[in-house]
Amino acid sequence: MKEKARRYWFDTEFLEDGRTIDLISIGIVAEDGRQYYAVSRDINLVKLFDHPWVAEHVAPQLPWKVLERGKTLSWITADHDVSTGVWKHRDEIVRDIKTFCDPEIYGKPEFWAYYADYDWVVLCQLFGTMMDLPKGWPMYCRDIKQWADMLGNPTLPEQGEGEHHALADARWNQQAWDFLDREQKKGWIR
Repeated sequence: MKEKARRYWFDTEFLEDGRTIDLISIGIVAEDGRQYYAVSRDINLVKLFDHPWVAEHVAPQLPWKVLERGKTLSWITADHDVSTGVWKHRDEIVRDIKTFCDPEIYGKPEFWAYYADYDWVVLCQLFGTMMDLPKGWPMYCRDIKQWADMLGNPTLPEQGEGEHHALADARWNQQAWDFLDREQKKGWIR
């Protein structure tokens, strides 16, 4: 009997400048219901808040300790709220993800993301090069958007709140995957 792959739906928030892609946060939802969320303590806060789109859409989703109440959220007015337990250094995130997705414990992983290209690069680069991925991991990610396109591009469920929060987006990725799987099995979409 062939071993069943363990599905993981994930999302990252990242800072990119056309040359580099730096992790801000990552959320992963496992097929068995486990969830993982971390925010990088190594992200450059000045760059994060200097990027208009990230400052508007991603920064407000992060767990900040507000230093100056009533002021606009910025690198001057906010700091990591380490009491949440989600602000972690890169080496801690790598260790956590290796354990969370361990093929020895949970079976061969199958990773899914929505518009997955950058998310997959961000996840892989946590470990170094593609050759440094944990043993038993695939060297590719499956893309929910590509699957939806292959099925005739049906309207996916609305996400609701939490867009651009990595864990909320990972949860929605699982919902979108579940929707496509159900609809494909019903034969309502090609």
